[in-house]
Amino acid sequence: VQLQASGGGLVQAGGSLRLSCAASGYMSYRYAFAWFRQAPGNEREFVAAISRTGGDTQYADSVKGRFAISRDSAVRTSFLQMNSLKPEDTAVYYCAAKSTISSAPIPVDFDVWGQGTQVTVSS
Repeated sequence: VQLQASGGGLVQAGGSLRLSCAASGYMSYRYAFAWFRQAPGNEREFVAAISRTGGDTQYADSVKGRFAISRDSAVRTSFLQMNSLKPEDTAVYYCAAKSTISSAPIPVDFDVWGQGTQVTVSS
């Protein structure tokens, strides 16, 4: 399975961006998705995740109420809608995935990674 992230860019504080992560390859419909981010000088951190069925989502405390993760299984794509962006959201955002059974909760680790997409929020 390969992941292709897109949608990053430069936005002013308070603005919005929508990131996409398209999965391709054998049985890519079986995957739970997640988004992580890494700012310069910082470790990579968890942002949000969604289960294979889309029935379960998780968010980092720092983005709750501002970001929303979703998925479109028909096109095997995960989306991260980012609203009310802050300068501290500036980072390279990575999408990740892991194959799960249909009823499984969100995995604790992810083993397929896409390339990053830069998000820059100006003050």
